Amino acid sequence: MADYTHLNLKEVEDQAPKFRLSDLEFRSAKVPLELQNAGISYLRLAPNFRVPFGHHHKTQEEIYVLVSGSARLKLDDEIIELKPFDAVRIAKETMRGYEGGPEGAEIIAIGAPHTGSGDGPTTQDWWTD
Repeated sequence: MADYTHLNLKEVEDQAPKFRLSDLEFRSAKVPLELQNAGISYLRLAPNFRVPFGHHHKTQEEIYVLVSGSARLKLDDEIIELKPFDAVRIAKETMRGYEGGPEGAEIIAIGAPHTGSGDGPTTQDWWTD
């Protein structure tokens, strides 16, 4: 028998309300998909919403893929603009933050290896204008 897990990312529990982030939808599927060596999440950002913290990782490298809308990523001291289907690999130690464009943004985030909780320390108010 084949060994696989099938689910719809939009049906995974939205974690954003736990952090009182009403302009963000964050659905982490590494546990529901039973991933052993990676992680994957769906993010939807409201128009012009900037996540109020930055983060980096101790172990995990990430790839962000913009699926729809537009977004900006701040990577250390650089800001880049994303259009649909742009993919960005981010090294574990690079500090990052993101914001939705005028129409919002849908992003798929993929990380490896699977690290469990505690690998992505955050810094509040990291990205300020």
